[in-house]
Amino acid sequence: MGQQYLIFTDLDGTLLDHNTYSFQPAVEMLAKLKQSNIHVIPNTSKTYAELIFFRQQTKLDTPFIVENGAAVFIPIGFFAEQPPATEVFERFWVKSFSKPRSHWLTLLNTLPTELQQCYLGFSAMNNEQLCNETGLTAPAALNANSRLYSEPLKWLGTDVQKQIFKKHLTDAGAHVLQGGRFLHISGNSDKGNAMVWLTQLMASLDTSTSFSTVALGDSYNDNEMLEVADIAVQIKSHKHDYPALQRKDNIMQSTLYGPSGWTECLQQIIDLP
Repeated sequence: MGQQYLIFTDLDGTLLDHNTYSFQPAVEMLAKLKQSNIHVIPNTSKTYAELIFFRQQTKLDTPFIVENGAAVFIPIGFFAEQPPATEVFERFWVKSFSKPRSHWLTLLNTLPTELQQCYLGFSAMNNEQLCNETGLTAPAALNANSRLYSEPLKWLGTDVQKQIFKKHLTDAGAHVLQGGRFLHISGNSDKGNAMVWLTQLMASLDTSTSFSTVALGDSYNDNEMLEVADIAVQIKSHKHDYPALQRKDNIMQSTLYGPSGWTECLQQIIDLP
């Protein structure tokens, strides 16, 4: 049986620099992985629109996971047949794990007024505000706000209010994730579940290959995929310490930041020409 790595990677702060969004230090490694037929699969809080742009920049042609595990997008033709339990959306087969964004916006509007004053959601920001909050250009900020399954929030309240807020939403069926910059409100989905689903699908369609998963991330909303990957890689962050993991084995921590740390660790894991 052949063996193959699957690289599941966060983007912001991991494959993309936290401040500049550049992936330049990883360009050579991305090319080597593609030449070796090792799939790099983005697993990110970013949107479908942002991933379409990112794939054009990097020339990636692999599946990708959006909005913190809310959905898996598989290019039509990537497999011989359409996978079960998927729908067609533009040029992709899609497996959704979350209700649409409109559901979560309606839920947020049912919160007590004092809690609604504790945050500012993407949907309430104009494009200039989004640019200021994210550091993105105007076109990129529009893509960031074209969400299908979730709503990011800038938290304005106290930590105590945040806990009350989380309990309200969790009790109502939402999933609240702390990302590198924002709180993300979506369904009971996460990067780990989506990664496992796609890995199991690929294994079922290629029984002659044994897949090993490597997950790379820098923030708390990456923990779910780091916990279930065969190898967990934590990328050093400018903003916080390495988030604590429950697992104790097969953990690697980069000494460099962002895409430099991403390349540093993959060079140690995978023997490439």
